[in-house]
Amino acid sequence: MLIAGKKFLVTGAGNGMGREVALELLRRGAKVIGVDINEGFLKETTLLAGQNAANLQTLKLDITDRNAAAELAKKHPDLDGLVNVAGIIQPFVRVNELDLATADRVMNINFFGPLNLIKAFLPILLQRPEAHILNVSSMGSYAPVPGQTIYGASKAALNLLTEGLRSELSETNVKLTLVWPGAIGTNISQNSGVSVPGAESVDTSKMRVTSAVEAGRIMVDAIEHGQKRIYIGGDAKFMGRLARWSQDTAAKLIYRNLKNLLG
Repeated sequence: MLIAGKKFLVTGAGNGMGREVALELLRRGAKVIGVDINEGFLKETTLLAGQNAANLQTLKLDITDRNAAAELAKKHPDLDGLVNVAGIIQPFVRVNELDLATADRVMNINFFGPLNLIKAFLPILLQRPEAHILNVSSMGSYAPVPGQTIYGASKAALNLLTEGLRSELSETNVKLTLVWPGAIGTNISQNSGVSVPGAESVDTSKMRVTSAVEAGRIMVDAIEHGQKRIYIGGDAKFMGRLARWSQDTAAKLIYRNLKNLLG
């Protein structure tokens, strides 16, 4: 897809990867509707857009609100691309200790949020000369992370939603990209309202963290080149290969490194 001149909706555009995707799309000549639950963060994104801010429209949006998603679609019948980045993690606790209200919140934001926007905008995207949907999943969707089981389940659901949609839309103009990021330099714990007791005991000295800027560039490249699936970061690629070879080995490796977070 040629980015210049196209219009994209980016969720989570107030910070982290969502912000960097929005800024990168603007740099390449796109028009961007950046949505986030935090208006203050969106103002920062507008400032960072600089001279490209004229092509940026920001809007506070709760992506779990289906009516709001439908109303937004009515206002943008010329949308060419939907980029679902917004997401949260869960508290680092076992399923047995996780309350159902928190589990619902994780599923609503990480799975039903993207689904709400897809349902709202897909009829529009199908009418465009070319269109694209990019969904950001997680390394935790294919390799179990202790204390993040519901988060991983929400992202695993997003995986199959993306793959199923790709199959259903294979004879249309709408292309799909599924993204599996590894460790990215964002504030997802803080933005999720989650503290991480015991994090200081996890050895991160050998961990390569991909910057949000680099992740944003990689995702926009994927849209531009029509890539179906991408890993971001060597850790995501490594765990992807390991999980395909042996789920048990992958699970044991992650548990050994992160078990201190569970107390």
